[in-house]
Amino acid sequence: MSLTYPWFLLGLLSLAIPIALHFFELRRPQRVLFTNVGFIREVKLVTARQRRLKHLLVLLARLGALTFLVLAFCLPFIPAPLQNEQAGGHTAVVLDSSPSMEVENETGQPIFEQAQQEARSLVRAMPASARFRIAGSGRESVSGAAYQATIDEMRVSGHSGSLRADLNKVQAGRQPGQVFIFSDFQKNSFSPQLLEEIDKEQEVFLVPLGVKAAQNVYVDSVALEDAFVRTGADLTLRVRLRNGGSAPAADCQVKLFVEGRQEASFRTSVAAGSTSTSTVQVRLTSDQIQKCRVEVTDLPVSFDNTYYFTLQPSPKIRIVGVAGRQEAAVAGVYTNEPLFAYTGSRAGRVDYQQLASANLAVVEEVERVDAGLRENLRRLVQQGGTVVVVPPAGAAARESYNQLFRELGVGTVQWQPTGTPVLRDIAAPSRQNPFFQDVFAEQNPRTVMPKASPVLQWSRSGTEILRMRDGDSYLAGFTSGRGMVYLFAAPFGGGYSDFPTQALFVPVLYRLAMQSYRNDQQPAYRLNQRAISLTVPATASAEQVFKLQKDSLAFIPAQRTQAGRVVFDVPPGAEQPGFYTLSHNGRPVTTLALNFDKRESQLASYSAAELRQLIGSSRPNVHVYEPGNGATVAARYRAERVGTPLWRYCIWAALACLLAEVLLLRFGNRKAAAAPVNVAA
Repeated sequence: MSLTYPWFLLGLLSLAIPIALHFFELRRPQRVLFTNVGFIREVKLVTARQRRLKHLLVLLARLGALTFLVLAFCLPFIPAPLQNEQAGGHTAVVLDSSPSMEVENETGQPIFEQAQQEARSLVRAMPASARFRIAGSGRESVSGAAYQATIDEMRVSGHSGSLRADLNKVQAGRQPGQVFIFSDFQKNSFSPQLLEEIDKEQEVFLVPLGVKAAQNVYVDSVALEDAFVRTGADLTLRVRLRNGGSAPAADCQVKLFVEGRQEASFRTSVAAGSTSTSTVQVRLTSDQIQKCRVEVTDLPVSFDNTYYFTLQPSPKIRIVGVAGRQEAAVAGVYTNEPLFAYTGSRAGRVDYQQLASANLAVVEEVERVDAGLRENLRRLVQQGGTVVVVPPAGAAARESYNQLFRELGVGTVQWQPTGTPVLRDIAAPSRQNPFFQDVFAEQNPRTVMPKASPVLQWSRSGTEILRMRDGDSYLAGFTSGRGMVYLFAAPFGGGYSDFPTQALFVPVLYRLAMQSYRNDQQPAYRLNQRAISLTVPATASAEQVFKLQKDSLAFIPAQRTQAGRVVFDVPPGAEQPGFYTLSHNGRPVTTLALNFDKRESQLASYSAAELRQLIGSSRPNVHVYEPGNGATVAARYRAERVGTPLWRYCIWAALACLLAEVLLLRFGNRKAAAAPVNVAA
């Protein structure tokens, strides 16, 4: 047995008090009355024996009470086999509250509830003076009662941070003590490299909570076959399901809902660790953003059975054409398709307000690009728009175009000498080029390719789309700001090209227009996503903030507005998936779909044996405690590193001694009735 505070043994000096009282009590004279002088000697002997025994027992009871009381203040304990010098100091707790903690264990209990019970029991293993710190609670150090209350208030959240971030928070102070990590230790989020970042001065205890082997089918992605969402037309959706569990899922039912009405239903089977892709048809009946969800009937894991996403009907692509001649070649292409909103104008009569709101601007053989047009084209690409330049053949326009190319960041462009155009063949486009993806149903080797006589040459480009057969570039794209600049090497008219009359002309122009449209809002976001960037409405002011609302919950996220866009963080209070409305000045701007991180649905996790193998012998300060078999983590920690406290037994022993003293004083004075004696006369 060892004593925590041995200096309290000085209190044993108080044993002299009952001893002194005992001897003082023996020296006091006592008067004894007798009825018959013939029995004086016998009565004296009996009375003295009884009195001496009672006083001795009372003395022993008093000495025992004082001795055990002093020992209780010394806090005696039986030393643990692995005594921890830091035990009872500062205890930091990392309680994983990620969605995967909703999975049930072998007994059918969610492992998050099991983690809460294990974490609460740590108070019983620590001294009353111990202080606790919980990662993510925002409180530096709390008492045991406040710590248990905080643990009870914690809930599973899709906004929870990673184990790495939580561990860095609790280790930031480098306070002596121990760290307990309660988690399922998923293999896609917990890495062996995290063990190398653990402070070697702290004792770290990993508590893996095992999950029951089960299937877990969830929506991995929802993709549109067409980049443009049209109202009143059939849309093809590809729903890819993945089984993140360890058991196969057979005959799993899947339903697709659009604005509350069921649009499709099908059944599928997914093997463990595999994917399954199904194609469904939907039709939108409104121009407003549509709330959609995919529901999967999959038990017992159900936290990720619903996937939320939005479908935004595509508006018309705004195209502004600036032509230097009477008949623009691109005008007939874009005006015949209802998907495009084309506005044509001559050089010097451009509506700059329309140009600022356009998705695509086509500068076709303009003889001279003035300063106003150059500035507005530069602003367009800086804001994410697209500019297509078709150069003229005249030498007088070269200086203004060179200045335009410099402002747009195209780089060095060389002009060819003027003269009689000599047409050369344009090479067939590569089907591996992403620009021509899904453009050609099949490649015909006898297709007649257009011819051109380039007037421009360049050495650098971001994207090569079409080349001449001799290797020179004909159509290339250049990144400029947030937008793109596409440059043709030859004019469309004047005998420099027959490209406008060939079959390739229309799909290339269509593709240029479609790539100019960018829907910056994604169909779905993650709850733990760091930031979301969206285009700010034209009427929005910087003084008024954006709000995020779901049902009765309203949040004001951290946000900043710049360059016509708002960037905001997903607020920590947004814990559950669903549809959130983004509003500005009380007016709805858009609807966002937030879901759990898909990595949470991958249930593969490290077992206690695998964690011990990862730790090895290089990290003696990292230990693995596996709960179960009727023993809590706190009980095992106390038995191995704190020891068995004995102060409670000392208190009970002291009370027992006091009770014995009371009984002796209460019943020890009773005398047995003496038998009558007859004396002869």
